[in-house]
Amino acid sequence: MKMKDWTEEARPREKMLRQGAGSLGNAELLAIFIGSGVPGMNAVDVGQNLLSAAGGTLSALYKQPMKKLLEHKGIGEARAVAITAALELGRRFMKEEAVTPESINGPEQVYRMMLPTMKGLLREECWALYLNRANVVTRRERLTTGTAESTLIDSREVLRSALEQQAKAVILVHNHPSGSPLPGEADIRETQRLQTALKAFDVLLLDHVIISDGAYYSFQDERVVKKGL
Repeated sequence: MKMKDWTEEARPREKMLRQGAGSLGNAELLAIFIGSGVPGMNAVDVGQNLLSAAGGTLSALYKQPMKKLLEHKGIGEARAVAITAALELGRRFMKEEAVTPESINGPEQVYRMMLPTMKGLLREECWALYLNRANVVTRRERLTTGTAESTLIDSREVLRSALEQQAKAVILVHNHPSGSPLPGEADIRETQRLQTALKAFDVLLLDHVIISDGAYYSFQDERVVKKGL
């Protein structure tokens, strides 16, 4: 059915004006950016096709390169750019919300803080959180960007930044795009190496949290390295 044949209450733009953006489903929100449909499909149908092809989730849609969006009927360059921009804005919004200073009490809190930054990444990234004596994060720093399967942990860079920040503790965070947050042998080895380097300067490696889109692994919780991590 063409959008113009819908009741005014059911059209995404009108519905948003009356009830707010929260009242719209994902396909309806995408339809706002798509604007109009094509023969045989209205804008909501086009949006639903995009979601279905991506597995039904916005995080999977975010991962798709723009050229993949262009393969869909009804999606030209302008619409692909608008959709990609909207998804990126959403990601940045969540990232801003996550940087509010707060005292870190456990790995789940680290996971919630860093997931907006790391969710949907196609390559591994390694980040360091620097904490003061009250376990408040004073700085977040991306250390390295690697491949889909690995990234380096530069112990000297972490130590240098920790001393510059006069940090009392560090939390290392990196992602696994594969979906499994379990550490590999290299993760365990590099974590132990970093712990030793920091300890020599009286800086505590509080935890190393590995994040995937739906789960996390905490060295502290799993006791993979010695007590005190």
